[in-house]
Amino acid sequence: MTLSATSTSPVRGKLTPNAPLAPLVWFKSGGNAEWLFEPKDVADLQEFLRGLDPAVPVMALGLGSNLIVRDGGVPGVVVRLGKAFAKVAKIADLTLDCGAGASGILVSSTARDNGIAGLEFLRSIPGTVGGFVRMNGGAYGGEVKDILVDCDVVLRDGTLLTLPVEELHYTYRHSELPEGAIVVGARFKGRAGKAEDIQAEMDRISASREASQPLRSKTGGSTFKNPPGHKAWELVDQAGCRGLTLGGAQVSEKHCNFLLNLGEASSADIENLGDEVRRRVKELSGVELEWEIQRVGNK
Repeated sequence: MTLSATSTSPVRGKLTPNAPLAPLVWFKSGGNAEWLFEPKDVADLQEFLRGLDPAVPVMALGLGSNLIVRDGGVPGVVVRLGKAFAKVAKIADLTLDCGAGASGILVSSTARDNGIAGLEFLRSIPGTVGGFVRMNGGAYGGEVKDILVDCDVVLRDGTLLTLPVEELHYTYRHSELPEGAIVVGARFKGRAGKAEDIQAEMDRISASREASQPLRSKTGGSTFKNPPGHKAWELVDQAGCRGLTLGGAQVSEKHCNFLLNLGEASSADIENLGDEVRRRVKELSGVELEWEIQRVGNK
């Protein structure tokens, strides 16, 4: 693919060729983006996509928490939404308007400050609003489908659309967003609550995560979806995979639905370890574990 800053509409954001992605993802591994685009605002993103050859692949990158970037890098354009997309504001009774780049911590804290309960679970999900909306993010009894009113997306051709929650057809960790759509904003609605009660619930969730998950490691969050009737970590543990290593990657001993980069793991080490875990679980229990972590790029 050939793409130059002049082959599309002039951008007001930042367009970087051959950009390293490892520093931008939690696993700290993987190759480069052919191009990394950090738009200045929604209109900048729209103009860029309108001027881009439709054959060029485009993917969005949030905090890079639930992602393996393969060692061969990502072809086409990776779009990273920065500070301009990280704003959160109350717009109506019990409703927040959230930029797609806003973190779960910022959203839940803003909800607390405005007496909005029901969004506390976002405190526990590493990532941004764009990823939560795309994946129907959830934890501690809450899911995005329970709080989403609607979302703004920019389609591959640059069109800006607002989609109500019903049109996303949410299921477990899955939405039916249009192919190539980039989430740029969302409205979340909760219920009335007292700030001190909301904070107490956020503290409880935070302490639970701290006790059970390897938060200070190079990891990617939950690796596999929970199969119907099962917990992924229990299946992994029963298959003898707790602490299993491959190259520089390891199954966490603290929570075995987490994979770790022990230092210098390649993305191939991490993905191959995950596939080995899946093989052992299938052999022992007959259950086929599905990846929750997204794997992108060329091997």
